[in-house]
Parts: sequence; C-alpha cells; structure tokens
Amino acid sequence: MATASARREEIYHLAVTTGLASVEDLSARFGVTASTIRRDLARLNGQGRLARTYGGAMALGAHPEASLRQRTGEAFEEKHAIARLAAALVGRGESIMLDAGSTVGALAHELRSFEDLFVTTPGINTLQELADSEGVTIDCLGGRMRSLSQSFVGPLAEASLERMSFDRAFIGADAVTADSGICEADHAQTRLKELAARRSEHVYVLAHSAKLGLRPFHAWTRLPLPWTLITDDGADPAEIAKFQDTGVSVEVARLGPWPQ
Repeated sequence: MATASARREEIYHLAVTTGLASVEDLSARFGVTASTIRRDLARLNGQGRLARTYGGAMALGAHPEASLRQRTGEAFEEKHAIARLAAALVGRGESIMLDAGSTVGALAHELRSFEDLFVTTPGINTLQELADSEGVTIDCLGGRMRSLSQSFVGPLAEASLERMSFDRAFIGADAVTADSGICEADHAQTRLKELAARRSEHVYVLAHSAKLGLRPFHAWTRLPLPWTLITDDGADPAEIAKFQDTGVSVEVARLGPWPQ
C-alpha cells in the first residue's frame, strides 16, 4: 500500500491529466475509505494544488480542457435540472442565443417541442438536438470549428452576431466567479460570449455548482450587469452570496427526476 504522501501525489497527477476525479473512484483505486480520500483532497487544497469540486478535485493552473463528450457525462442530473429551469424562461415567438457546451445542449433538448421559436447557436450539439424540431427555426453561426468544444468561433461567427439581436442569451462556462465572470480555455470563446451578451435583452449563465468560484484557465468574459446565474442546489450558499453581493441574480434549480 502506498504511503499517504505518495497517494496524494498520484491523486494530484490524476487531477492534472484527467481533470475531475471521483472520490468513489479514487477510494476504489487506492483501497482506502472515502473519508481518507477527502482528507487527501483537503490537504492538497490547503497546499494550493487542487480546488475542491462537487465529488472530486480539479488541478489549479494545470487543468487540461475536457472535450464536449467528456463533459456531457459529468454532473448529468445537475445540468438537466438547470436546463429545465432555463427552458421555463423561454416564451413562444422569442429569438434566443444558445451558446456551445453540454449544459446549454441539455437546454436545447428541453426546447425540442417548442413552437414558434428562433434559435441561433455556434454549438454542434444544439444543432443535433433541434435539427428535427418543426417548431424551431435555427441559424447556425459558422466560423472555425473548435474540436474540443464542438463549436464555431472566430471572426465569421462574430460578424454574424453583430447583425443579430436576441430576447435571451443562454451562455455556458468552464467556470464562473463573482469577481471575474466566465472563465474559458480559449479567448475566441470569451469574445463570442461577450458579443452574445451585448446583443441580448436578458442574459443567463448556466453553470452547475462544481464550476462556481474556480479559475482553471486564463481567458475571461466579464458580463455587464444585469445578468442571471442559473446553478443547482448543490452550490455553496456562501458562493451564491458572492454573486448576489455583486448584483448578479441567482436562480437555483432543484434536482429531480429526469423525464424520458
């Protein structure tokens, strides 16, 4: 059996190379209790090497961007609870902007049966969700495709956005903080989010609770007030309070059964 120090080094290595590590998976991998793993994570967090997240850990300053496929399976229930709450805000006849990302893709799933809805998106997963929806008219933002996020970015997408306006924009995030806004892996993503927010009457950031307060990358989108954060009920109340203190509205989705 590895020493506690060696085990923590291996946990750090796993967080760096795979992003999120489940407490249960780590417990099984090292043959120790979940409580022991949580103490390891707390020690690494205290050393400034890992950020604690819901159920696991994220490496600080060395976090590789996860692919859309990887992210789609993470926090499944939380994302779909957020999506259901967000969908309830959308009215018939509205024109909305759906950003790229797994949580916004979950929202697209909720919108499939809507009527008289106009959707603009750079996200391939959103296009796939809504392709057969007879009541939804879709405009796709073209440009350079980012393989990891399965989305279009760049000057062509930005030029298209400059000619549009929306009733609502639903924006995804790799992470989001009260003081700095949306954190992303790529500056082209942040530029598109800024333009979408500027062209929309109402702006919502969809981020499950594990993403709040983290700073895994160095590209940022600062959103002008007012905007609304939609997260899940696993969020730390103190973290929510930070957003509210800066003037951000917060809506909390309650987890429930996922309808088939």
